[in-house]
Amino acid sequence: MKKTGLTIAAALAGALLGSPALAQKTVLTVGMQSTDAGVLDPHLNSGTPGKAMLQWMFNGLVRIKPGELSPEFMEPDLAESWTSSTDSKEWTFKLRQGVQCHHGYGEFTSEDAVYSLARAASKETSAFSSDYAAFDKVEAPDKYTVKITLKQAIPSLLGIVMNYHGGNMVCKKAAEELGKEGFAKKPVGTGPFMFQEYVPQQYAKLVANPNYFRGKPKLTEILYRFIPSDSSRDLAFQSGEIDMMLGRQEQAWVDRMNALPGVKVVAMGPAEMSMLHLNMSQPPLDNLKVRQAIAYAVDRNAIWQFRGKNISRPAVSVVPSGYLGTDEKAPLYPFDLAKSKALLAEAGFPNGVTIKAINTTLPSMLSFTEATQALLKRAGITLEIQPVEHATFHQQIRQDLSQVVHFQAARFPIADVYLSQFFHSRAIVKTPTAVTNFSHCKVADAEIDAARSETDKAKQLALWKTAQEKIIKEVCAIPVNEMMQLWAYKDSLDLGYDLKASLNLGPPVLETTRFTK
Repeated sequence: MKKTGLTIAAALAGALLGSPALAQKTVLTVGMQSTDAGVLDPHLNSGTPGKAMLQWMFNGLVRIKPGELSPEFMEPDLAESWTSSTDSKEWTFKLRQGVQCHHGYGEFTSEDAVYSLARAASKETSAFSSDYAAFDKVEAPDKYTVKITLKQAIPSLLGIVMNYHGGNMVCKKAAEELGKEGFAKKPVGTGPFMFQEYVPQQYAKLVANPNYFRGKPKLTEILYRFIPSDSSRDLAFQSGEIDMMLGRQEQAWVDRMNALPGVKVVAMGPAEMSMLHLNMSQPPLDNLKVRQAIAYAVDRNAIWQFRGKNISRPAVSVVPSGYLGTDEKAPLYPFDLAKSKALLAEAGFPNGVTIKAINTTLPSMLSFTEATQALLKRAGITLEIQPVEHATFHQQIRQDLSQVVHFQAARFPIADVYLSQFFHSRAIVKTPTAVTNFSHCKVADAEIDAARSETDKAKQLALWKTAQEKIIKEVCAIPVNEMMQLWAYKDSLDLGYDLKASLNLGPPVLETTRFTK
């Protein structure tokens, strides 16, 4: 049937006004460099893919201002204010009133906060329980007050009640009703976005929380796609299938993305430090000279050039640079191939030695280990790599199955956190208080413990410095390189803040985040 001019004009007007293609975009699609996110329980998930996404669903009592990293930018989150005693052993938090848990689970109150912190402190329900070892009790004097009493003052209390790791606040009714396994598949928080669907190895879908206490999000949905292939992820980004993605930690990738029109590339903090943890409980790594030989065989400058001078930097100590308490001029073993070979011979391995590493298949981490493998080979050290999927990697290294563990990590930027989690005997893997001490290091326990309760700042810094020196001398681990977090996103996406850093390793998506076209 022939259309009249009026009908055609009306159709065109309708298309212009109501066409989905021209409507304001409200769905954010993110591409993640992983096959999966693992468990979706924020108290159990410590991997980059999970942390980056879970931060959009959960709040802490406090948070670091979006886009920043330093504790000096700490601000209210679920707690609208807080105070501490003069000895820093008692902390009182006043909660916001009316905050709603996702999916109709009711108001978030002090009962939920007490439950969350007890859950985070239990090794049965948390991968971060050791962070709460100094807790004496957590109480709810009234519906909107939380009181934390410590056995001794610690340097990072706000860092373990913020929206990071065990500090993520869960809703008691949901966690108890769903159970440990159910909650790991269907997390319930209070954040700007709510869990809707999860298809392992494909995607996770979040939807806007209309009752978010800071206001209804401008985005209606986040589709979080798992695309482990760098080339596939790049193509999806360039074709418009995804709006934001985690990049390959290589200078060439940054240069390529920066050449594209309408794209923003951010090399953000915190830098994750790549460190080789040497399992001193297993031969031949129980021999100090073998460990020293490995340390002398690692050329930090070569790795720096390999990974990109504009997106990485050489490690300076066994604590990342820029943390409160880092010894920026720590006595690391210098690159010395002749010294490495001589030490191997002295240790009884004149013809070389073989060591084994279980390693994640994440491209950026695998390429680092392969580059290190080539460096060690020149000294007669054969590093056999067993690649496994990222979630499996985390499981197996915590079962003490790898002689060498390449772990790439950032933590709350205070030396105590890094030292306690990676180098204190309480944190040795496969022990009741296990965290991420893969080397079985215990040489600096006294200094780490003393620094935690030391109120004199100068003495505290001196203790941390001594701890780092002892760990380096013992060669518990070899710090190599620090990598910035690389993200690219379309310039039509307004994050709502200046992205300089994110402790959760992915850009915060806020209630104000929106597309401008």
